[in-house]
Order: sequence, then C-alpha cells, then structure tokens
Amino acid sequence: MQSPGKSLKEALLCAQSEDRLTVGVYESAKIMTDDLDSVSFCVLAVDEEFECDIALQIHFTLIQSFCFDNDISIVRVSDMQRLAEIVGDKAEQLEDAHCVLITNPADGSWEDPALEKLHLFCEESRRLNDWVPEISLPKR
Repeated sequence: MQSPGKSLKEALLCAQSEDRLTVGVYESAKIMTDDLDSVSFCVLAVDEEFECDIALQIHFTLIQSFCFDNDISIVRVSDMQRLAEIVGDKAEQLEDAHCVLITNPADGSWEDPALEKLHLFCEESRRLNDWVPEISLPKR
C-alpha cells in the first residue's frame, strides 16, 4: 500500500475537484449536524497554537467523539500549513484548516481508491487501539 500521507493528499485533491470538501471547524460541525450521512472522512490538523487554544481542543474532542459514535474515519495531521496549502483556495481557509471533511457525492455512485485505502488504514489503526492515527502529508 502506498503511504497513508500520499493517499490522503490524493483523496483531498479528488474531493476538492468535485466540490466535496468542507474546510473549517464550525463549517464541519454544521455539516455533521445537518447532514451526517454525507460525511465520509474527517481530518484534524494541529499546530503550535493548538496546545494553547482550549476552545479548539474542546472542538476537536467533540468532533472526534461525534466521528467515533457515527463510524466516520478520522485522522490527524501535524502540519496544518501543508494541509492548508493542499485544500485552501481562499485566505480564510488557510487560517481555519484545523478541520477538513470529505463528503460523499450526492448521487452515491462514486468510489475513490485513495479514500478506500485511508478507510482501511483507519480500520487497521483502530484494531491497534490507535483511534486517531497521525498521518504525515507528503511535501510537494
């Protein structure tokens, strides 16, 4: 299997090209609340500010719990700037790339091999009691 980081990058770029990405903690929480069945995958990004931002830590805990309760695969990346470079096309997205959701297509007819690999990676990680595995995104 190719590296989980490469699969994540491919899945993010595919979802972005199909307008199936939600970027931002509040935007992601809204999608999870309004249309839970559309959510396929969750990425949480941490940076130096994360340790000092209690509100963000609380949001992460709630999002993680929500994902666990609803069987949504979830990973963590430690390079928020790199994640923002991949998914951000607006200035505000670069500042709030702490949470990114990949949603399913409306017609349900699509499959993304990279996303399938990520789901398998997350499933294997959970078997090893690593509930939110950390993935390193590849450099350019």
